[in-house]
Amino acid sequence: MTANTSRRFALIEALTFTAFVSWYIWQLQASLFYSWIVFPVWMIASFLRNGDTFRSIGWHPGNLWSATKLSAIILLPCIFAVVTVGLILGGWHRPMDAVFFPRHFFGYMSFCLVQQMGLNSMVNNRLLSATQSIAHSSLISGLLFAFLHWPNPVLVPLTGIGGALMAWVFAKERNILVLTVWQGILGTLVWWAFPIAWHHAMRVGPGFYNFRPR
Repeated sequence: MTANTSRRFALIEALTFTAFVSWYIWQLQASLFYSWIVFPVWMIASFLRNGDTFRSIGWHPGNLWSATKLSAIILLPCIFAVVTVGLILGGWHRPMDAVFFPRHFFGYMSFCLVQQMGLNSMVNNRLLSATQSIAHSSLISGLLFAFLHWPNPVLVPLTGIGGALMAWVFAKERNILVLTVWQGILGTLVWWAFPIAWHHAMRVGPGFYNFRPR
């Protein structure tokens, strides 16, 4: 396989994987729930075919400190911005203990880990191979991440920005464990900062329209 063919295949795989995730969100999870098994099978097969290592997919613990420092520089301002918006929108009236309750928080954190595997270990890695550019792969990753959060008016712009920033950090310091923690904190703060009538309990796809506040 030539270099150009390999790059085109990597781009097609990134886009096709994202399209399948979207299909699952909008249709398959309701009609064929266990089709989610395609995700881990697809990723494992892709990792093996592309010769990925634990380091390349972000599971290497050796760079925890450097990844933490870089991600703090990039993502701490995002936390401050979300908290500020939350206070402006009257967040002090919304209890934070409900979303930061350990069972809820760590349950959400596990979901963030799955998202980081899909966003960075899989999609961003393929886009890096396809574009040979950290800036381009990060921007496209952010756009695809935002696309998967349609039609949520809060999450679409925030995941576009956050996804691009996390993809850039991943490309510089391949560690999804650190990014999982940051995403968990940011996502939880977004839940608190914005009225639930806006983000519909962070639902996406058809679930956004089916949300009924208690």
